[in-house]
Amino acid sequence: MNNLVDALLEQLADDKDPCAVDLNKCGKDIIGDFTAAGQLIRNNIDYDGARVRMEHFIQLSYKNMASLPPSRSKCWRRLYTDACIFKALAQVIHPDQVSIAIALEAIGTLDRAIITAGAAGEGRLPLILDFIREIQSAYLSAYPMGLPLFDLSIDDRFQSPKCATYCDTPPCISPPSFTAFQNQWAHTPFILRKYLSDWPAMTDHPWSSIEYLHSVAGPGRVVPVEVGEDYRSEEWSQRLIDWNTFLSSLYTHHQDQGKREVLYLAQHNLLTQFPALRDDIIVPDYVYSSLSPPANCPGYAPPGNEDRLIINVWLGPKGTISPAHTDPFFNCYAQVVGRKTVWLAPPDVQDQMYPYSERTSGIADKAHNPAANTTNPMMSNTSRVDVFPSSEEAETQSKSQFPAFWENVPKKASCAILEPGDMLFFPPGWWHAMRSEEPSFSVSMWF
Repeated sequence: MNNLVDALLEQLADDKDPCAVDLNKCGKDIIGDFTAAGQLIRNNIDYDGARVRMEHFIQLSYKNMASLPPSRSKCWRRLYTDACIFKALAQVIHPDQVSIAIALEAIGTLDRAIITAGAAGEGRLPLILDFIREIQSAYLSAYPMGLPLFDLSIDDRFQSPKCATYCDTPPCISPPSFTAFQNQWAHTPFILRKYLSDWPAMTDHPWSSIEYLHSVAGPGRVVPVEVGEDYRSEEWSQRLIDWNTFLSSLYTHHQDQGKREVLYLAQHNLLTQFPALRDDIIVPDYVYSSLSPPANCPGYAPPGNEDRLIINVWLGPKGTISPAHTDPFFNCYAQVVGRKTVWLAPPDVQDQMYPYSERTSGIADKAHNPAANTTNPMMSNTSRVDVFPSSEEAETQSKSQFPAFWENVPKKASCAILEPGDMLFFPPGWWHAMRSEEPSFSVSMWF
């Protein structure tokens, strides 16, 4: 632990080190105070004071990250990350003073660096992951799993739900060649049935196994979840919770349907947080096809990261809904566990979808709620129409409130049930909605 403290402080002291270059953009005075707080740990002076000061830098960084666009927040993400590392070091630097509760808190602090700041900085992600494993091994090796052992199995009694908002199904085709995909299939949705059959997530390392999902993380890990079935709701919120607690909720929700709050791990890069899961998927070659912008989405550009690929996961109980919305990227959407209903409509129905405007009122937590549509109003639209009406009464009310949708969109829309092992492709700008018909685990690959 002391060697890690020394290495971090040496980086801060070297003005030419990329770490110091990044952090100094937050302000020389701030980084001077930050370095002084780190030296409290190295000099064995005041660990409690160091923890408090590092939490101050975490909160300061978060405030600036939330108020600045990503292009201008790098230094604050770097400061957030390193403040989390120093705080965790202050918590566990003396082994004889580390309780189980302190070890769990330190791991949670390190997970915050990954979840909130992306573990920003060269080499920071592997450093944090190694640090977490070291804490788990030293202090939590006998920590009980505390999970009911069950599998997220499919229901043999499943019946396809009825829906009045579509009149077609996406084509189910054999996997096209790379060239055929580029030239023929890249601008229309399609489904590849059982395309994921060779994924380790479907075979040797089944993501349907709660025991396996626990094992890839170990004790003490925390994840971000949405609370509520639909992010358009005023009751919708977000929360960081223990990974095992979340996994347990999938069981309790299934056993006690309708009496528990709905927790949904949605659009999260879990494969970065738990790297063993990344080895369980096989990214299809289609994502590397360097596609041109579609005619109906001329502003398309691939993700700006090095891989030009964003991989997120979606894990939640039966009944979770992603309301109709558009995304700015091509998407290979892989259904690994459970069944999910997908609804699709082409970009030219935009005017009949009743999207929330950029300044829509009545949306909870406008800064972070996806329905607030504050990041890119041209491509992050969310519809006010429930394309999966919950009852005949809800459908009647919707027809009265959104007549243009009901008169025009269903005749152009399609719908299908994704089974475990299926992959759906659709281009940017296409309206799509998802509903989990069973406990469901999905992977989206934006490119």
